Amino acid sequence: MSVLVTGGAGYVGSVVAETLLKSGYEVIVLDNLQQGHREAVPHDARFIVGDIGDEDLLEAVFRRNRIEAVMHMAAETVVEYSMTDPRRYFHNNIIGGITLLDAMLKHGTNKIIFSSSASVYGEPHHVPIPEDHPKKPVNSYGETKFMFEKTLKWYGRAYGLKYISFRYFNAAGASDERGEDHEPETHLIPNILKAALMRDRPVEVYGTDYATKDGSCVRDYVHVGDIARAHMLGLQKIDSFSGHAYNLGNGDGYSVMQVIAAVAKVTGAKLFLKFRPRRTGDPAVLVASSEKARAELGWKPHNTDIHSIIESAWAWTKMHPTGYSGGPMRVHTVVEPPVQAGVKPA
Repeated sequence: MSVLVTGGAGYVGSVVAETLLKSGYEVIVLDNLQQGHREAVPHDARFIVGDIGDEDLLEAVFRRNRIEAVMHMAAETVVEYSMTDPRRYFHNNIIGGITLLDAMLKHGTNKIIFSSSASVYGEPHHVPIPEDHPKKPVNSYGETKFMFEKTLKWYGRAYGLKYISFRYFNAAGASDERGEDHEPETHLIPNILKAALMRDRPVEVYGTDYATKDGSCVRDYVHVGDIARAHMLGLQKIDSFSGHAYNLGNGDGYSVMQVIAAVAKVTGAKLFLKFRPRRTGDPAVLVASSEKARAELGWKPHNTDIHSIIESAWAWTKMHPTGYSGGPMRVHTVVEPPVQAGVKPA
């Protein structure tokens, strides 16, 4: 089966592409490299540089490749920016996503696995959060994820599109070859690891007055490899469970301060903390119930201990101290020729 992975040069997308390839799928990666890295794309994948909102490019991609399914990872993702520049998020995550869906329908590709987010829930009424929990996003990032889930529902009803959505929480950890490298980096674990590596860099803690056991935010950390396996299982079972949304989580949350302590233990580094006010749009606790994914897809996380998750990320960080730009990886991807703007492919 040939699978298009949008955002496949990003953190989660590249590990999804790696997992698909190891399982015998043919993989085509589409990424505009705004946040992704060419070096992260597996060498056996065909790599196309471009944007999901580019109709001409999508026309060429679907005409030149017999794509049977799409793993949709491409999105604007930084929560803080979503509060100050929502237009960018609605344009890319909604309009770009609909452009992708329309290209799929035009070319007879009727299966899509969507990377949604726990942000669709907003402030939870109770934890762990089940899939039927009320959806009240507190930032435009979560709002766009929820809107696209609803878009998929109507495309499924009207056009027979088969889809599954995964609402995952904090992706963490690394595979042997692929890890987390964002610019700017806003995720907790890689920022603490950078502080451990550089020694004189402080760890910033946003908010110490939440209603949690130590005053810091609590999150459910899921190993990126477990997330990738879930996406593959979803694709394999999409005919039976089309239209379903699944949480992916460990079921146990860790506070910011607990994660800092775990990184200190794994790395042996002395960490210096800098306390800052809360970030706008950050819920106090996000912990998932993944019972539905276990029961219907047969998924369960293999790597649940926060120390082992951090160990995998630390190993990758030491090999790539400046991210992919300074890492040892070599890339042998095939890049499609660009489509000239305004010119329809033959």
